[in-house]
Amino acid sequence: MPGENLTRDEAHERAQLLSVDGYEVFLDLRSAVGEAGEGVRTFRSVTTIRFRRTGSGEATFADLIAPSVTAVTLNGRALDPAAVFDGARIALDGLADDNVLVVDAQCAYSRTGEGMHRFVDPEDGEVYLYTQYEPADARRVYANFEQPDLKAPYRFEVAAPEGWTVWSNGAGEQGADGVWRFAETARISTYITCVVAGPYHYVTDTYTRTFADGTELEIPLGAMCRKGLAKHFDADDVFLVTKQGFDFFHDHFDYPYPFGKYDQAFVPEYNLGAMENPGMVTFKEEYIYRGKVTQAAYERRANTILHEMAHMWFGDLVTMEWWDDLWLKESYADFMGSFSLVEATRFNNAWVTFANNRKAWAYRADQLPSTHPVTADIRDLEDAKLNFDGITYAKGASVLKQLVAYAGRDAFLEGARRYFKRHAYGNTTLADLLAVLEETSGRDMKAWAKSWLQTSGVNSLTPAVTCDAEGRITELAVLQDGDELRPHRAAVGLYRIEGGDLVRYARTETDITGARTVVTELAGEEKPDLVLVNDDDLTYCKVRFDEGSLATLRAHLGDITDPLARALAWSALWNMTRDGLMPARDFVRVVLDFAGRETDIGVLQMVHAQAQAAVTHYAAPAWRAEGGRQLAEGGLRELRLAEPGSEHQLTWAHFFAAAASADADLQLLEGLLDGSAAIDGLEVDQELRWAFLSPLATHGRADEARIGAELARDDTASGKRHQVRCLAARPSAAVKAQAWAQVVESDQLSNALAEATISGFTQPSQRELIAPYAEKYFAVIERIWAERSIQIGMDVVRGLFPGLQDRPETLAATDAWLAAHADAAPALRRLVLESRDDLARALRAQECDARAA
Repeated sequence: MPGENLTRDEAHERAQLLSVDGYEVFLDLRSAVGEAGEGVRTFRSVTTIRFRRTGSGEATFADLIAPSVTAVTLNGRALDPAAVFDGARIALDGLADDNVLVVDAQCAYSRTGEGMHRFVDPEDGEVYLYTQYEPADARRVYANFEQPDLKAPYRFEVAAPEGWTVWSNGAGEQGADGVWRFAETARISTYITCVVAGPYHYVTDTYTRTFADGTELEIPLGAMCRKGLAKHFDADDVFLVTKQGFDFFHDHFDYPYPFGKYDQAFVPEYNLGAMENPGMVTFKEEYIYRGKVTQAAYERRANTILHEMAHMWFGDLVTMEWWDDLWLKESYADFMGSFSLVEATRFNNAWVTFANNRKAWAYRADQLPSTHPVTADIRDLEDAKLNFDGITYAKGASVLKQLVAYAGRDAFLEGARRYFKRHAYGNTTLADLLAVLEETSGRDMKAWAKSWLQTSGVNSLTPAVTCDAEGRITELAVLQDGDELRPHRAAVGLYRIEGGDLVRYARTETDITGARTVVTELAGEEKPDLVLVNDDDLTYCKVRFDEGSLATLRAHLGDITDPLARALAWSALWNMTRDGLMPARDFVRVVLDFAGRETDIGVLQMVHAQAQAAVTHYAAPAWRAEGGRQLAEGGLRELRLAEPGSEHQLTWAHFFAAAASADADLQLLEGLLDGSAAIDGLEVDQELRWAFLSPLATHGRADEARIGAELARDDTASGKRHQVRCLAARPSAAVKAQAWAQVVESDQLSNALAEATISGFTQPSQRELIAPYAEKYFAVIERIWAERSIQIGMDVVRGLFPGLQDRPETLAATDAWLAAHADAAPALRRLVLESRDDLARALRAQECDARAA
């Protein structure tokens, strides 16, 4: 990987030297089918780049990662590929004012989800291709200048196997010669170009819009998936959300969608949730549901659809200059995804999901040693790859929500409108955004940005309440701590128990500044049972409680009637558990007491995951087995109590299966699989069958033959991933050795199957079995990082870190590796440091829980 890196300084220097007038790319993908020759399977890629020299200098380089280059010509002059191509770059010298570069190369199909990914469907043998480039993998498919500020128009031509259809960013058609030719794109960056090819199932629709001046906009819509998923594909709902999104963004952005058609491809073995390629958005195919799922799953898909659509303006039309300002697109898209979801679709509780789910990602990331400001210092492409994180997405979106409270909704949206019109098809930095926001809000945005965008860390806000003898508030203050004390525009809510419900009876919005802010507006109110700082979730902070409020939550959390307030309470208790301020067993007790009354299904699923994590990582080892037993017992109780056929019943079924370990519980799962047991209303479809089989494999009650029999029932790509995960989960030293070898000693597994193997390998109930791999991990990770693609490297380094060996000795071994590898790749060190921090946090939380015993 180091030879494939590109630094910010190199990119800046190249941007000063040249500008790009256009690309013409021909890809011959007919080699995707049929028998492959010896070595890696490749395709021909011929790229013509027209560019001008705009600065001083006669030499630069183009980017290309390919097994071989056949020919290179610059301005008609043949260059020796052996002399100018080093495997990642093509050296170019003797530049003229106007230049034409032609590169003829053999590029490799990918199995890691980077570049031109090739997938063979095990169900029918069909081959499917798609590209994924962000931040810098277009160079695996065609020669280019791989940086976001060298935008250009593109013309793609693709030769494909007979019977295939090909899609790209622009509209295309197949010529008489069989070659697919696509309309020239607008000026866009390399990382959002795209090609999708194969025998995909394709559905069409149309979006139309009439503007106030009478002009009409018509956008051809398309949606596609593998043929094997066609029977599950609810394209009508995808199109419904798509049209609602276009209505919302046209209502608020005052800039018509600028990229012609709008295709959405759901593709296999995808590393991300989705990617905002203009006119050709790609999604992970797991968003096509093969069985019954909850409304939370449909909400997540709708949020992703709208997130990617927001990128058409934030990111595609106007693009950050370098990855330092990645937040300019991702934070906005994350915010706009929830904003549009609430205002334009049936998912009007999306801010509840945001508060409980997305912000949990941000809080974790912002407390790691690798935390960084929302506007980050991105030195190179490896830094960029790792900064697609909870800060860039969820914290940035939370900060924008705070900005709306601070500057006002109208000023915020007008700022966006001016930003698009002023910088269309260009590149920007933080200063460009602040300029329009200052214009529209009349506020000094530089001071706000310094506090919120250019510093790292999360503040905690704690209420301090004083009452008189008559039970009225004499003073309510909010205490703020953290390395950087920020201005918060926040609401403070007072709650009391009325007729068995915990309801809000007073609320005020205030500016919280400094270490202590007195909220004068609430003086004289009746003494509350609960004070909720950051009520309505206007700001980004960790919420703490005074002793009285915490006691109320322990006894009455389920009585809170407002779903957002309840979600904020769950989130706050989870943060306290992670911070070692609430024993894990106490959090589990609250979950068992009140999760059965949680009405928001997304919050319930999040609380379930947190309860599992509390027992796995934060409970004292001596109580861990008892905690697991309580989770399984509570899960089964709620499963039997849930309304038959409801999504709550389905959610509790998944939770029970994940917690099951006792013989009686495992026997029930076996009975549900073979039909000898039943729970009224619970339909055990194929996805639920795999969820039930997984713990049976983990606890030694499903052998290879039994797992193979399940694959025979579900011989699909999804079934194969489940099978691989179950095989690796079996409690056998030989199984673990084989799984380790498949991931660490070989690169034959695809990205999806490598992830499934890692997931199966790391079972919390098998700590002793996988203990010998802790030492092996530290011996191999530097080699893995050097030899594998960055995506696979990240998956292995994160996924196989011995965090389940939660002992001081593992912490010491991690520190020893870091000390001995001070010169290791910074991105690799970051991953290890993050895992070390998770382990250290777990040990501190376990000490807190042990004291509670």
